Amino acid sequence: MGYVHDVNMAIWVAPTKFMHSQGTWTTKETATADVWCVERTANNNTYNSFIPIRPPQNSNALKGSKLVSVDIGYIVTAAGGALDSLIPVIYKVTKQIDGAALVAGSATLLAFGYDLGHDTAGERAAAGNHWMTLTLTTPLWMDDDDLYFVEVASDGSAGSVHEFLGARINFTLRM
Repeated sequence: MGYVHDVNMAIWVAPTKFMHSQGTWTTKETATADVWCVERTANNNTYNSFIPIRPPQNSNALKGSKLVSVDIGYIVTAAGGALDSLIPVIYKVTKQIDGAALVAGSATLLAFGYDLGHDTAGERAAAGNHWMTLTLTTPLWMDDDDLYFVEVASDGSAGSVHEFLGARINFTLRM
């Protein structure tokens, strides 16, 4: 019997699977026909967006999925102008034992680098169409007791409209 070891796996996360802390978000078709997004109404305040990372996980070492990178598609409408800021982070949170309270600060930040088009704050917040890639500094095997996600902290300007197109999770699969 053989096994699978594929270094080119990806899974898509629909924008409707994202969660947001503030603002009014609407599912809609973008200006491009048949391309869908969730859109935030222009508002000059800060908000966080949660993007789940959920490829297959395993309790055995070196099996399941090795997380490599995350691509996030978004649009900042040119008519509304740039965001004041957009800062992503990748988190790993270990599941607490049954009956235990959640522990504040239990999330671990995972180190990553940006693609060349998003390696400055101004590039990430600029008006336009974006596919930002976050590549883990050290790819890691995803244990089944851990939750992984990207949190995008954004600060909208008075006229900026923010649309998320989705995310692609890139990983190695070994089973």
